[in-house]
Amino acid sequence: MSGICLVMMLIALDQTVVGTALPRVVAELQGYALYPWVASAYLMTNAVMIAITGRLGDLYGRKPFVLVAIVVFTLASVLCGMAQSMLQLVLARALQGVGGGMLAGAAFASVSDLFPDPMQKVRWQAMLSASFGIATAMGPALGGWLTEHLGWRSVFYVNLPIGLLALPVVWRFLPHVVHHDSDDRTIDWLGAALLAAGFCAILNTTERFGTMGLANPWLWTMIAGTVLICWLFVRHQLRSRAPIIPPRLFAEKAVRQLCALGFLTGLVMFVLIFYAPLLLQGGFGLSPKTAGVLVTPLLVSITIGSIINGRLVPRLPHPEKLISWGLLVLMFGAALLATLNDATPHWLMALGFAVCGLSLGFQLPNLTLQVQSAVVRADVGVASALIQMMRMLGSMIGASAAGLAVDLRYREQVSGVLADVHSPEITHLFESPQLLVRVQDQVQLGQLAASHGLDAAVLLDGARQSLVSGIHLAFFACIVVIVLSYLVARGLPPFVVKTRPAQEPAH
Repeated sequence: MSGICLVMMLIALDQTVVGTALPRVVAELQGYALYPWVASAYLMTNAVMIAITGRLGDLYGRKPFVLVAIVVFTLASVLCGMAQSMLQLVLARALQGVGGGMLAGAAFASVSDLFPDPMQKVRWQAMLSASFGIATAMGPALGGWLTEHLGWRSVFYVNLPIGLLALPVVWRFLPHVVHHDSDDRTIDWLGAALLAAGFCAILNTTERFGTMGLANPWLWTMIAGTVLICWLFVRHQLRSRAPIIPPRLFAEKAVRQLCALGFLTGLVMFVLIFYAPLLLQGGFGLSPKTAGVLVTPLLVSITIGSIINGRLVPRLPHPEKLISWGLLVLMFGAALLATLNDATPHWLMALGFAVCGLSLGFQLPNLTLQVQSAVVRADVGVASALIQMMRMLGSMIGASAAGLAVDLRYREQVSGVLADVHSPEITHLFESPQLLVRVQDQVQLGQLAASHGLDAAVLLDGARQSLVSGIHLAFFACIVVIVLSYLVARGLPPFVVKTRPAQEPAH
């Protein structure tokens, strides 16, 4: 459990430390156009590897894949820190996503190997939540401090000591448990390739919406191609002898609903975590350190909510209702964040993030616990991976859709700010919100504005308001998604511990 907790810290730190540093990364590498891709590339490879590793872990045991994942993830973190351009960073993040996906696909299901009894899993979930919470609590503030004092590259190198500590602990103490004792250990590599192609197509299509426009025939060609690849994947899984995602899982109503909730939760959670630092730094002009401190309650409260959830699940007659209760709280928190402005007191900003985090703490652990109870033991790994994959898919689409909404609203609003500006050089600086986080661009704006008799402070404030408007639009869209999630959660079947005959694990 200590080794798995260290693995959880690797995943948590990467999700939280990097977000705080990204505005500064954009300022140095000058690549705001690739801002969503820093997240999307990671999420895409992460989602694919979660599904593959979940299946491989059921067949061969999870320990080897946890070990390989730690090595890949740690080395990829070094490559991220060494990136000299946004493209290099995106590629390194894609490799990091491979390691992260293997970690998520194997580590979560390892807990089920150690504690087959569902009620034991609920109790030990508190330990996982605590380790995840320590890392997430440290993440934003640590990321802000490192970015300000040691540079943004240090936020990637922080994974090195944790990876070096986790590797020997997992090697020495994590048991190698295999639930599949049949000689047939076929894995559907064609299905894995189609799954990867489907994720790439979805990501590429969502990214192109903003640049190509609905009237472009190539966009509709890409949409048709994406639908075709997804249809081929589903068709192949229905016919495959050893599918990467067994269709039998979806025979359970609970699995279908939990997958939908995982997708929607991932979408909302990632938009909040990914765009909150940009709102605080680019929109409100706060430092990375201050932004990190303000976002910290979001992640600390996820831990607090998870711990409270772990205490409530065994005691409630209908623990499945915890998800819908948490969604009601999340609606309130997201509405509060969607109304933040630069005059909002910092304590109220922190409260908004804390409310959102607390509600997510009632959702994230329950999605995994309930799906594990809904399937036979031999499918626990792939079912756990399926939930994680749907969360990653939701996060990936959320990052792309939010990036599109923010960019379109920013361009629309900033065009009004520049209505009386006739300088191509000044107009070029306002093409993306990169101006709001890059000091060199702001100095250049001041010089150009003075030479044209314009007030640079007024123009900059207008750009900040344009960015804030775009991020608020993304947060309001999250409220719509939360309402949809609530309707799905209301229909969840009772969370009943199922005792089904299953094969004994072979050690």
